Amino acid sequence: MPSTRTTGRRGASRGAPLLRLRVGFLLIAVVLSFFGARLVQLQGVDPQSYALRAAAEGGVRVTLEAERGDILDRNGVPLADSIKGKMVIADPSLTADRATELAQLLSERLSIDYFKALTALRGRKEGSRYEYVARRVPSTLASDTLAELDAAGFTGISLQDDPIRDYPSGDVAANLLGYMGTDEPLGGFERTFDKQLAGVDGEATWQSNSGKGVRIPLRESTLKAAQNGQPLRTTIDRDLQWFTQKVLAQAVQQYKAESGAAVVLDTRTGEVLALADVPTFDANAPTEARSEDDLGSRAMSDTYEPGSVQKVLTAASLIDAGKAFPRQRFKVPPNLARQDRVIGDWFDHGTIRLTLAGIIAKSSNIGTVLAADAFSPVELVQYLRAFGLGQRTDVGVRGETPGILTAGEAMTSQTKDRVAFGQSLSVNVLQMAAAVNTIANGGVRVSPSVIAGSAVTDDGVTVGTDVATRTRVVSKQAARGTAKMMEKVVDPEDGVAPRAQVPGYLVAGKTGTAQRVNPETGLYDSTSLSFGGFAPADDARFTVYVVVHAPKVDGGGGSVAGPVFSRIMGYVLGRYGVEPTNGTPSRLPVEW
Repeated sequence: MPSTRTTGRRGASRGAPLLRLRVGFLLIAVVLSFFGARLVQLQGVDPQSYALRAAAEGGVRVTLEAERGDILDRNGVPLADSIKGKMVIADPSLTADRATELAQLLSERLSIDYFKALTALRGRKEGSRYEYVARRVPSTLASDTLAELDAAGFTGISLQDDPIRDYPSGDVAANLLGYMGTDEPLGGFERTFDKQLAGVDGEATWQSNSGKGVRIPLRESTLKAAQNGQPLRTTIDRDLQWFTQKVLAQAVQQYKAESGAAVVLDTRTGEVLALADVPTFDANAPTEARSEDDLGSRAMSDTYEPGSVQKVLTAASLIDAGKAFPRQRFKVPPNLARQDRVIGDWFDHGTIRLTLAGIIAKSSNIGTVLAADAFSPVELVQYLRAFGLGQRTDVGVRGETPGILTAGEAMTSQTKDRVAFGQSLSVNVLQMAAAVNTIANGGVRVSPSVIAGSAVTDDGVTVGTDVATRTRVVSKQAARGTAKMMEKVVDPEDGVAPRAQVPGYLVAGKTGTAQRVNPETGLYDSTSLSFGGFAPADDARFTVYVVVHAPKVDGGGGSVAGPVFSRIMGYVLGRYGVEPTNGTPSRLPVEW
């Protein structure tokens, strides 16, 4: 018996440690299983929700700025691009105590508003850990400032990438490009094509180091990667645009004019190679513009009466309709009484004998009205609308005006007389350039384009060379006959604009001198002087149209706008290597 009891106690003694060991292993396995399951949940099942929870418990969600797409000229040269910049960020939990001192230093170094900086440093809302202090600061300046703050013992300031919009050529094409505000586009292509250019910002979650405000990315912190914007290619030739603006600005200054505009078109494609406005502005510093009116494209938004350039549209329409021809003879009296108005010419004369070519060469209002008597108002307006007048070009420039062209059914014969020689209707510059280009292009109107390929405006309209249209307006014979008459305009013996000639080339053109309405008084108190034409006249490659508004000197379209046309046309012909055609100058008679 004793031996049996002894053996049982020894078995129980040996079994207890083993049981405890097994229980311990089981508990350890349960705990490890719990942590393993938790790890799988954190890392594999729902990592983002826990990253978000981490952010909510002391992390910070920040925006990853998308880089804006470049705006390019026709050759791929950037007209607008993005350069490296930094965003200055404050963690108010670390900056609030010394906010006054820090705001003073930052406002001095970064040229920002002291009170806005102070508000950010103190936190715009309770518990804020992330506040913008300054946006789009040049990288070097931002880095130097941060180093200075660190050396002075400030904490809670950090930097984040924030691209800066840059316009490498300053004012070149600025009126088309527009400009950027702090967070949004404020004009031009920047605004019209913002969805394409802007891209999509991303998001990330950060946690701030409690010591110096250094932001440490949390695991699985990137919620959405930034998608950079897409580039926008234009038809503009940067160097030609620069030259056109320079020549136009010199003329506006020389003639003490209020403003001016010029367009260069590829005759065959309708592509806008240059569209210049004066005054203009530096897109890098829009706040320094002389006035808000200078920030947009007046060439597209302002209307004016085209004056005698309109006569070539009337003449081409008459020839196409079989109601006139270049050698047709007219007796032109010194004045013409029509209803309650007397129509006169810009020059004094008795009764003179002019051909239709002579009417164009001498720019006779009276002769144009006599020729246009063959048209009813409805017929004339139908042709002018086919040339594109009274409707927007829809090239993608915001604020474009359609101009004013009274419907033929509502037009009186008196209004029709004035419209025939370029008054009592209004146009924009590109609209009129495209109309003249129709004659240069053999009677086919090709809709103008400022965007290469195609792009969709933020309003959902597709524009660009890919969607350009071609419409026959007048016959090839009518266009050729009109071009021959336009050659006589620059003839030194017969025409009124010999200064518009381009040495070595045949040029076809037409002057314009129109009364200009003062928008404040509604009265005529100045003039708009213009010249539109193309070269080589017998095989047109380029069309140039120039208008100078409200010059403070005497002169007409031939003497003021003609020389500007000549310089621009000479430059573009040389730039694109267009050889003289050595064609025969027009031999049309101007008198009989």
